[in-house]
Amino acid sequence: MSFRAANGKLLSDDVTHYVVPDCKVVQEYLEILEFPELKGIIFMQTACQAVQHQKGRRQYNKLRNLLKDPRHDCTVFANEFHQHCYLPREKGESMEKWQSRNIYNAAAWYYNHCLGQMPVVMVTEDEDAIRQFGNETEGVFVISFKNYLDNFWPDLKAAHELFDSITQARRERESESQENHGKEYPEHLPLEVLEAGIKSGRYLQGTLNVNKHRAQLEAFVRLQGCGSKDTELQSDILIYGTKARNRAIHGDVVVVELLPVQEWKGRTVALCENETEDKAPADTTGDPMPTGKVVGITQKNWRDYVVTFPSKEESQSQGRNAQKVLVTPWDYRIPKIRISTQQAEALQDYRVVVRIDSWESTSLYPNGHFVRVLGRIGDLEGEIAAILVENSICAAPFSEIQVKPEEVEKRLDLRDTHLIFSIDPKGCEDVDDALSVRALPRGRLELGVHIADVTHFVPADSYTDVEARARATTCYLADRRYDMLPSVLSADLCSLLSGVDRYAVSVLWELEEESYEALSVRYTRSVIRSSYKLEYEVAQGLLDGDPGVLGDIPELKHLDEGARQKKVSELAWAICKLTEIARHARARRDRSGALELEGIEIRVQLDEKRNIHDLIPRQPLEVHETVAECMILANHWVAKKIWEDFPHQALLRQHPPPRQEFFTELRECASAKGFSIDTRSNKALAESLDKANDPSDPLVNKLLRSMATHAMANALYFSTGSCPEEEFHHYGLALDKYTHFTSPIRRYADIVVHRLLLAGGAAGPGKDHVSSSKDLEELCRHINNRNRAAQRAQKQSTELFQCMYFRDRSPETDERCVADGVIYSIRTNGVLVFVPRYGIKGAAYMRNKEGLVISCGGGGSCEWKAGSLHRSQGQITSTPTSGGSLTLRLFDHITVRILVQSSRCHADTIRLEILSDAPQPCAARQAAPSSAQLGRADLVRAVTQGAGEAQRAQEKGRGEVLEEEYREFCQTKGPSLYQLLEEIRELALLDVSTEARAEL
Repeated sequence: MSFRAANGKLLSDDVTHYVVPDCKVVQEYLEILEFPELKGIIFMQTACQAVQHQKGRRQYNKLRNLLKDPRHDCTVFANEFHQHCYLPREKGESMEKWQSRNIYNAAAWYYNHCLGQMPVVMVTEDEDAIRQFGNETEGVFVISFKNYLDNFWPDLKAAHELFDSITQARRERESESQENHGKEYPEHLPLEVLEAGIKSGRYLQGTLNVNKHRAQLEAFVRLQGCGSKDTELQSDILIYGTKARNRAIHGDVVVVELLPVQEWKGRTVALCENETEDKAPADTTGDPMPTGKVVGITQKNWRDYVVTFPSKEESQSQGRNAQKVLVTPWDYRIPKIRISTQQAEALQDYRVVVRIDSWESTSLYPNGHFVRVLGRIGDLEGEIAAILVENSICAAPFSEIQVKPEEVEKRLDLRDTHLIFSIDPKGCEDVDDALSVRALPRGRLELGVHIADVTHFVPADSYTDVEARARATTCYLADRRYDMLPSVLSADLCSLLSGVDRYAVSVLWELEEESYEALSVRYTRSVIRSSYKLEYEVAQGLLDGDPGVLGDIPELKHLDEGARQKKVSELAWAICKLTEIARHARARRDRSGALELEGIEIRVQLDEKRNIHDLIPRQPLEVHETVAECMILANHWVAKKIWEDFPHQALLRQHPPPRQEFFTELRECASAKGFSIDTRSNKALAESLDKANDPSDPLVNKLLRSMATHAMANALYFSTGSCPEEEFHHYGLALDKYTHFTSPIRRYADIVVHRLLLAGGAAGPGKDHVSSSKDLEELCRHINNRNRAAQRAQKQSTELFQCMYFRDRSPETDERCVADGVIYSIRTNGVLVFVPRYGIKGAAYMRNKEGLVISCGGGGSCEWKAGSLHRSQGQITSTPTSGGSLTLRLFDHITVRILVQSSRCHADTIRLEILSDAPQPCAARQAAPSSAQLGRADLVRAVTQGAGEAQRAQEKGRGEVLEEEYREFCQTKGPSLYQLLEEIRELALLDVSTEARAEL
């Protein structure tokens, strides 16, 4: 039989029994209960509340997500709100005994409620409960969790291994707490003391961010709303050394006490190689900055961590107990984790997932347990799996979806009245948007932006909606993508393909004839039939009057010459008129201070063996900006509309002005070339960047714009009820209100905005799905986190393929490992170099580990000699004891060799070596792109050709995936758009234009 619980979720009817875990089992073994093989699980409210109160918010959210996930056959029963299930706590009864008694009583009621047709198994770690309740009720069995796994799931090997790992880790933890009495770290202050200290201003609260390049030394705390209004501290707080970090892990929300001013230190300004030094040379630090120590942790944001077991040699040096192993996390920012396992030797060559259980004050390292194996070190699939785990990205298959048709009569029918078409990159399948423009009486125009009506196929709180909300965004890696929605929706039913009827949400403006000012606007659900699915190059050809592109429009091929000419004339007029409208819209934003990051994309030409043969600059097209401005216009008007309808419950996107101190490096670099950058406003910044042009080297302006972007704050989704209206402004786009509406196939924020827009004009059911401001604020926080994770994963996968490309080439003999680079930052022991040919950046040292400095001979070639380095404004000078000195300045072009620095425990990295202080002869002043996204895609193709038989099996579909990956970053966007950007503080210089497009 099946049974529908209070939350409406239907338990499976093909199970032999229901399982009721008690509090301890849910707290300790939730990872095993997540196994999809375990079905018919009933989580009692008593157990869920125990997790919330004793395990914290993160573990509780995991449990909530498990209960919501349609792929897992489990539900929650509110036993404490049921008259016959709740038992009051008896005098002198411990909390644990009361919880077990309550859960057993609810399990017995559940069995009787099912008329005794379904046995109920309560699993517990409480021996007393097993003895007391084991034979009390026929049909209700009370056994240990180990007994349950042994008897019901004897062949589920992964569950048994995980159970052993968790149990052993717990025993070791308990044993260690009894044996160790010495304190390695001070105890954290009680929560009530921390809260009082924050309120009084004695303590400060923020998120801990560890410097991945100096993980043993430096961490910074970004403040979260200072408790005292008198606090004038505006910068981050430096946490110097692991002792001052006091067991806090990267990402934790911590409480900090400032040290006396005389104990403040400066951040490291020297290049470093992620080594484990525990102190920095005195001459490599900058000016002292606020420095503090962690006195408490208010929220532990622990997650799954990818680790590597020590090699056999390292294992022998770790100590007497071979079962206790220190594993090294893939992420440099995470400390080593001690786990107990008997599989250490067998897992030496694999990437493995572990979870942290605790970090006691008596232990140098956190304690954790083994979860699962990902794959071999260096294997493509294993490394990709590591990236996904590190960024908590879901790659599981979607649950089944059912689509119900809707009557066309309920929508505005535009199929026969409007010429509608889409403009996208070649090979694009998931078409989010389409455009239309037509003449109206009295010389006016109607502009239409038509967006796929995803919400029709994804009802609120449906299984598909729950999965899409959890993913929040489509994640694009270098060679694949992980969709937010099932492909039946993203590439078919929702995609606005040509020649087929599709449901859309349309925004229609009536525009004035000459100024193109909006006279009125209409928001409506519609049914459309796109007439053309154009590629960007074809649309540009029509705009330029080039008849050569007509053969690339498949919709025209079946027409006779007369009909064809008529259709071409109509389409060309529409594209030209859209471009005029877009120019006026862009001019209005420019007058308000919109920022722009110009970029030239490149295409990598491959030879017959799939090796990189040449780099061909891809010039930006005006039609890119045409489409993008229409999308910006729609997003802006929809933002105003949903705010008017729901002033405290609208999802908007804000981009706050950057802090002025973040522009210091930009101003210094610009002054080195004789330019002055005014950063007092977005308009002043945009005008300054426009003037900072070096006619002899276009890379100078591109790098300055990249630095400007790097200084920006992140653009974030927010609930209008949690933020004053004066903070709604989008600094980069120069708009007072902005949101995301135009890409609901790949962004969950757009789905929320669609629901708000449609609910605003509806009565009844539509408003039922409008979230409260508090719930929306939590959802925005989740989406922002998922967006950042997807961007990190994309960046890491790109770096993986770059390393795989160069790893198999000899840097000494292969000319592809030598390239022209431009210096964009000066450090105390070297320079940071941007290599436009491959779209990478990296450190080039001028002092090596032996203390020798670089020296260039008369022919320009370099070698290492004894000597000294001197860094000054905009330059660094190497003075060897013999021979002439070498001075490198900002924006100098040099020749570098590209090498791969391999690591067992971490991701491989690109390293640069200076070969000459002169530009590479064949590349001198070559036009270079500011975005290498297309080059990277082709580079991925070259790498995957040699990735082995496992990869060749997927080769057929990979070309389409790569085109779709390119579409994600180019669809309806031009390379010179988005200008200001977000979430790129961690991204490479070439990622800037990619991030810019994310604002669409």
